[in-house]
Amino acid sequence: MRPTLESYRHVASGKVRELYEIDADTLLMVSTDRISAYDHVLDSLIPDKGRVLTAMSFFWFETLGIANHLVGGPDDPRIPAAELGRSMVVRKLPMLPVECVARGYLTGSGLLDYRATGSVCGISLPPGLQEASRLPMPIFTPASKAAIGDHDENIDFAGVVERVGEPTARALRDATLDIYMRGAELAASRGIILADTKFEFGLAPDGSLVLADEVLTPDSSRYWDAGIHTPGVVQPSFDKQIVRNWLTGPESGWDRTGPVPPPPLPGDVVARTRARYVEAYETISGRSFAQWPGGAL
Repeated sequence: MRPTLESYRHVASGKVRELYEIDADTLLMVSTDRISAYDHVLDSLIPDKGRVLTAMSFFWFETLGIANHLVGGPDDPRIPAAELGRSMVVRKLPMLPVECVARGYLTGSGLLDYRATGSVCGISLPPGLQEASRLPMPIFTPASKAAIGDHDENIDFAGVVERVGEPTARALRDATLDIYMRGAELAASRGIILADTKFEFGLAPDGSLVLADEVLTPDSSRYWDAGIHTPGVVQPSFDKQIVRNWLTGPESGWDRTGPVPPPPLPGDVVARTRARYVEAYETISGRSFAQWPGGAL
């Protein structure tokens, strides 16, 4: 008989995830159907979003074959029945205070930095780049971890050294770029561009890096359709871009600069966002989401 969620001690809440303690060495990480945008957690839920994120993370942990925090499969008996498909049983790890970001294309906060300084996180880039331009080579553009509701702040490599020391900073940079390039190569074989992504790492008892949290999901990565990639304009993404577009459009009536939180999402925006997440998983993994634990389409 499976345990109930109430049998575990609740440890922490994030924008999307809930963390519970199973025992002294092990945690249950539950991905909810919550969605965030513009530093707000919305009232509206996206059905199956947590299952998609979990399915994608399991696919990539398995595919990459590198040290990670998993200690059980998607149907581990320690997962409560109601949380199957959206949960990971993971090792407790001391986490490093850096968001490890890799960029192969210029967009988002990287584009803003480039327009202001000609560089991103202290890395000089060639002149004339624009929205969605491919970079000469992938770059490591870390950020400091922010509290819920605050922005992560881009930092340069020296800022990482300051936080974790030079040997660990170099290891983080090398691991981040290696995983990004391996992920980008597989995505490209499926007709998808992995524009950028972010990772989180913890430390094993011997001091080596352990890939943790989620990996290469639509929440932590920008995936674009390679067949319609057009530099100079914002690309449609396999993520919550549908939500962002609606929130900043005239229909929502929301002023993102004011104190009022975002309004509830219309049903069609919810449905299209769910479909986009499922499409991302199925296209990249080559697997059917209907076969993933916890329910079916």
